[in-house]
Amino acid sequence: MPQNPPNRWSLSPRGRPLPPRGGTAGRMIYVRRLVVLAAVALLALSSGMAAASPAKSKTTAAVPAAPPPPPFEPLPPPKVYLFRGAMGPIFSTGMDRLGEKLTQAGFSADVYEFTLCRLIGNRVIASYKEKAAPIVLIGHSMGGLCSIVISEMAAKENIPISLVIAIDPAHATGDVPLNVERFINIFLSDSVLGGGDVVAVPGFRGHYASYDLKENARVSHINIEKSDDIHRQIVEMVTKLPRIPPQTQADAVPLRYLVPADTLVELWDSGVRLPVRRGDTMESIAAANRVPLWSLAQSNSLAEDAQLTPGQTIIVPRHLTPPEPAAAMAMPPPAGRR
Repeated sequence: MPQNPPNRWSLSPRGRPLPPRGGTAGRMIYVRRLVVLAAVALLALSSGMAAASPAKSKTTAAVPAAPPPPPFEPLPPPKVYLFRGAMGPIFSTGMDRLGEKLTQAGFSADVYEFTLCRLIGNRVIASYKEKAAPIVLIGHSMGGLCSIVISEMAAKENIPISLVIAIDPAHATGDVPLNVERFINIFLSDSVLGGGDVVAVPGFRGHYASYDLKENARVSHINIEKSDDIHRQIVEMVTKLPRIPPQTQADAVPLRYLVPADTLVELWDSGVRLPVRRGDTMESIAAANRVPLWSLAQSNSLAEDAQLTPGQTIIVPRHLTPPEPAAAMAMPPPAGRR
């Protein structure tokens, strides 16, 4: 039989390569060729794994990302219920004027006698169950007491009350229940007919602001509910109420003020804690947040010229929504330039 030429490959009957003939040199060539074959096999194997890898990565990348939270949708217009005090048609006429202003602003606003308190409370609950809408309760004198009574009735039905405003409520007025989201008390602590210094129940997490006007000699129990400036702010609050996202109640700090004499009441929503930065003063913080210096001093039980330390926490009153910068900073033109 003819022999294979030296240094050429031969196959065994099982298909395995046989060493070439030709002595030691032939065997060295055989070993080298085995090494080359092994290297080629390893290269082919690694290439196959690399080709499969992108497909696996592609599958992983195809997992959809978590969708963003849905945008806040405005609530329906609030329903406003106003309550006069004792002898309301004579002494609580400011509630009628406020009701007219709210109606002109496009809201459902009805004025009632406090003697109908529980009857109207049942209507409030039935109306909410029929069609949920923010509930606003505003009351003067015994009407302020009635606003809390209706809030308690709603709490038993797990119905939230968006805003309660008590205007010099009676001393017997109960505590603010947990279902009230925002409570404002404007009162005269030395009043005999009113004077209700209303507090919240333990565990209350809503927004709370209390204003004692006893130092203002021009304000009395029978005219406190007639202030056009307070009316204007209430209408603004009710207008903004359905359009604001829910404010975090966990950081809401209650506010309690003894308002200086001859000072207009500014209806803040509650307080918020802010850190003091290097160079901050009581005056600069008040100016930056557009609040009077006295309110900052009272909120923190500090003097108006108190020295502040960087990193210190200070309570600043805040509005239901921030005021428009242009309106807040508007100043009357100097004399002779009008």
